Amino acid sequence: MVGRHRGKMRQRDLGTSATPTTTAATPPTSLAATPLTTSAIGLGCMGLSQGYGPADDDESIRVIHRALDLGVRMLDTAISYGRGHNEQLIGRALAGRHDDVAVATKFGIVRGDDGVRLDARPEHVRGYCESSLRRLGVEAIDLYYLHRVDPEVPVAETIGAMADLVAEGKVRHLGVSEITVAQLDQAAATHPITAVQFEWSLLWRESEADIVPAARRLGIGLVPYSPLGRGLLTATLDAATVDRSDFRRTDARFHDEALNDNLRQVAALRDLATKLGVTSGQLALAWLLAQGPDVVPIPGTRNRRRLSENVAAADLELSPAHLDRLDAALAPGTWSGDRTSFAVPVTTRRSVS
Repeated sequence: MVGRHRGKMRQRDLGTSATPTTTAATPPTSLAATPLTTSAIGLGCMGLSQGYGPADDDESIRVIHRALDLGVRMLDTAISYGRGHNEQLIGRALAGRHDDVAVATKFGIVRGDDGVRLDARPEHVRGYCESSLRRLGVEAIDLYYLHRVDPEVPVAETIGAMADLVAEGKVRHLGVSEITVAQLDQAAATHPITAVQFEWSLLWRESEADIVPAARRLGIGLVPYSPLGRGLLTATLDAATVDRSDFRRTDARFHDEALNDNLRQVAALRDLATKLGVTSGQLALAWLLAQGPDVVPIPGTRNRRRLSENVAAADLELSPAHLDRLDAALAPGTWSGDRTSFAVPVTTRRSVS
């Protein structure tokens, strides 16, 4: 059995709570931001508006309310999720409860009738922010992310425009998402960055070679999205059901031999979880939380029972022996397939010797 912590969900600080690491090649970086305190696990809200089939708004609001009741203190959304629907939904759900939770939203990906594009031009940042404020029904956004770097705009210029919003009180903390190490350095040199968001799970660990150490060098919190491998790590999907999501249908990790390889890995994860008396999804989340006190995963769900299961993973304490067993059975080189995700800097797996 794994250890369990009882009581309110543990909290974590994103940002300067962790002392930036330094070497002779990386001098100390001065970060003046106040850390953002949140729950150890947040709620990714994208699936309430897109990507996983039709959703019922009333039930989605009940999911959000249940999350707050369970101690979740971070809701993650974006202007692109449902073309504004997701922010509006959160605004409805939080009416009268804004003080209970931090809201993170993102700009930079724009969905329209003509498709999906990037726009992080400085002259447009304020307009995107003010639209989000209206939809969310708040006076300030707790954590405002650049969703993707616009290749037509130096990242420092976009961050500079975001910094103006902090000075005006429209935004409290800045974040970036799916960014290179060089871009992260440029962003942090322009304004303190509280969090960096990126895909990270047992299924996809490429970030451990670059963004994770770079963020820690700068004292930036880590917010993994898709921490359950787009649902695969819950051990509830098979070859017949994996295509029900748009976000899995076009991703090589969920097809052909790669899927077969990954389902064998999930079976090993399920066996380990059963021996420990937890679910596969809980073990996958507990593994991420064990990677450091600066990690706040944001699993998404539209199911209140699954939400309770996810939140309970914050109570689990994996011993070094448990982590060793996981690393031995589910090493990075044992998973298959490159990923498909819009405008991300890394889509291919590194070879593992």
